[in-house]
Amino acid sequence: MKAFSTLVMVFLMSFTLFAQTDKDLVKTEKVGDLQKVTMFYESGELHQVGYIKNDKLHGEWESFDREGNNLAKANYENGHKVGQWMFWNNGKLSVVNYNENRIVQVKTFVEEGSQVVSN
Repeated sequence: MKAFSTLVMVFLMSFTLFAQTDKDLVKTEKVGDLQKVTMFYESGELHQVGYIKNDKLHGEWESFDREGNNLAKANYENGHKVGQWMFWNNGKLSVVNYNENRIVQVKTFVEEGSQVVSN
């Protein structure tokens, strides 16, 4: 659970870090009633992509490492954490289920040989 908390903190803190950097690292475009936000590492690789509605995180957000591998996939509804979130870290996949901004379930999966084992 401690590793999961660290992942969540890193994911959320990255929004703050990008807000303080060069505007070329953040691209926005209007998609219907949403604002699509795409963030890049300084080297140009995709870092995060997601949507904002009425100045709040809304819909699916994805975060990637510099090699393009998934780090996190999250869902928001009007700024609230909802549904299934996924975090990849050191060969482990943590699946976190949210309901009304609260964690209701956490499962961690690890590949052991040819099998996937859950906690």
